[in-house]
Amino acid sequence: MKKTLLCSALLLASLSAGAQGVFTLSSPDFNDNALLDKKFAGATKGNPSCTGENVSPALSWQNLPAGSKSLALLVFDPEGAKGLGVSHLVAYNIPATADGFAQGDLTAGKGFTGGKNSPGNNHYHGPCPPAGSGAHHYVFTLIASDLPPDALKAGLTREQLLAELKGHALGGAGIVGRYGND
Repeated sequence: MKKTLLCSALLLASLSAGAQGVFTLSSPDFNDNALLDKKFAGATKGNPSCTGENVSPALSWQNLPAGSKSLALLVFDPEGAKGLGVSHLVAYNIPATADGFAQGDLTAGKGFTGGKNSPGNNHYHGPCPPAGSGAHHYVFTLIASDLPPDALKAGLTREQLLAELKGHALGGAGIVGRYGND
C-alpha cells in the first residue's frame, strides 16, 4: 500500500510539474525563423539601409518559470557590424504580470526600462542590414528573473544587463525573425 501511495504521489507531482508547460515567446506578426515585414525594419533618414517604419512587432509569452518577478527582452543581430553583432533592443524591469507587448509598444518605450542599444537609444530600433549582406537573423530573447521589476537602473547596455542577470536568471525563451535589404 505504501509503495502504491508513493508511486501515485510521484506521478501526481510529475504531472503537475509538466502541467505548467514550456516557457515560450511568440509573435502574431511573424513565425520563428520567418522573414519580418518591412514595417518592422528601422527608419533612419539618410541611411539607405533603414527604410522601414520602425514599428516593433507584437510579442507574447506563456508559462513563466516559477519564482519569476521580472523579465528582460533583448533583440540582437549576430551578423550585424560585420559579425560583431548589433543590439536592437535592451529592455528590462518588465513585470512578471505582463504577458506581452502590442505592436509598436517597444518602439514607444511602453512597459519597460530602456537600456542602451547599439544605435544609442533606449527603445526598439528595427533591422537595417546593408544591401547585399543577405538576410540577417534578429534574435528576440526573453529572460525571466527573480529580480523585482524596479531593481535595475535605466541605460544598461546588453553586456551590463547580462552581468546584472547572472545568478538571477530563471529561464529564457526566444524567437528569430530574418530581414534583408537585397
